[in-house]
Amino acid sequence: MFKRYGFTIGFICWIVIITVLSLSSFEDIDTGGINIPHLDKLVHFFFYFVAAILGVLLIREQTKGYLSLSRAIIFATLIVIIYGIVIEVIQDTFTQNRSGELYDALANSLGAFFGAGLIIILFSGKTQLKWKD
Repeated sequence: MFKRYGFTIGFICWIVIITVLSLSSFEDIDTGGINIPHLDKLVHFFFYFVAAILGVLLIREQTKGYLSLSRAIIFATLIVIIYGIVIEVIQDTFTQNRSGELYDALANSLGAFFGAGLIIILFSGKTQLKWKD
């Protein structure tokens, strides 16, 4: 079963992880004085980079490759970007210790676009992976 629905399960788990971490407070965590500028933007980029990749692969898995690669990429990327924007709005509206930021939404979107770009590279060219099963 895991092999048949691996990307679907992976995508759902990844979105749950993003949601929990995005809505949790980290004020009480001691970083030991480590301060890396803009590290949070890199984390946002990475989370949504992976989410876009898993989203496209979920669509491939669920449609058995019959939805075209370009449509799957557009659909998954848009869903991931919209999700990132919604999370930022929820942070700003419903949490006390978190705030939604425009630059976080931008980092989310860039991560999704780069994830889609990697999928394009993997499924095109001479050493392409097969889109259809």
